[in-house]
Amino acid sequence: MSNLIFDAHLDLSMNAMEWNRDFTQSVYNIREREKGMTDKPDRSNGTVSLLEMRKGKIGICVATMIARFVKPGSLLPGWNSQEQAWAQTQGQFAWYKAMEDCGEMKQINDADTLNDHLAQWQNNDIDKLPVGYVLSLEGADSIVNMSYMEKAYQNGLRALGPAHYGPGVYAYGTDSEGGLGSKGRELLKEMERLNIILDATHLCDLSFWEALENFKGHVWASHNNCRALVPHNRQFSDDQIKVLIERGAVIGGAFDAWMLKPGWVRGKSKPADEGVFISTVIDHIDHVCQLAGNSLHSGIGTDLDGAFGTEQCPADLDTIADLQKIPHILKSRGYSEKDIDNIMYKNWVRFLENAWQ
Repeated sequence: MSNLIFDAHLDLSMNAMEWNRDFTQSVYNIREREKGMTDKPDRSNGTVSLLEMRKGKIGICVATMIARFVKPGSLLPGWNSQEQAWAQTQGQFAWYKAMEDCGEMKQINDADTLNDHLAQWQNNDIDKLPVGYVLSLEGADSIVNMSYMEKAYQNGLRALGPAHYGPGVYAYGTDSEGGLGSKGRELLKEMERLNIILDATHLCDLSFWEALENFKGHVWASHNNCRALVPHNRQFSDDQIKVLIERGAVIGGAFDAWMLKPGWVRGKSKPADEGVFISTVIDHIDHVCQLAGNSLHSGIGTDLDGAFGTEQCPADLDTIADLQKIPHILKSRGYSEKDIDNIMYKNWVRFLENAWQ
């Protein structure tokens, strides 16, 4: 299963439902259909489709649902009630089920489905296999009350990030600051009961530390880079990375250019001009490995097509299939084959096997 890839963060259903992208088509067909469209900054610049994932041996991913609740006056896009946000996530979930029905995807929700899927990808023609996905919720605003957690779990939800950007119902996210409060602690308690993984990504510093203090279950960071390399609250400090390592977390290197190099200006900076390449992502992955003293806590969590495309990702990445360039870069930096396999997929698999045992 050499060079199998586990990508721990892809907003597939958001792209399908809000960007209206047919991920059963090639990336190039999607780009062609979007020519001339200006409603989104990344139109005609997408990098992801299920065909390209198979081509690049991205056989398993963490796939998100996302819908933010916003109060009057918010500058962030979102829904005006939690109930509307819930309904939006259910439309996204219905897309995943439709992809399962037509054989394009397969939900991975326990150790048996995980091991079965990995065996399939090892022993069969991958061009005909479904892409496996672990269902995640990015931002918990759509959880109207705790009874909805049980509904989400029954649908297959296995990981949850309490906040996204800004202040959320249960926690504070990127570019905001605040603690969990009673609602956030109640959410974490219910996540513990259901054995839902806490995704620490996007939590502001105070919510991050309170979450790790209050949550005793399994924690990962699906798509997060290093503040030591790019000083911004979206990244984790070395102290945060170290405590995640102590908790057994895996941290996925993200591919959004502004998270990779300091000084990026959205809409103006160009990846090649700023020296943003796949190797720049490896700088962040390597930083985590150096802090850990091993390769057991780094992985890939690209966030590709997460409201950005080729205009704001590594210059040497045309489609997600180009993730296959990573092993060569790691090898050139002295990483062993075992280390490379850990980073490409085994760390995430090992994490899930431990969480689901």
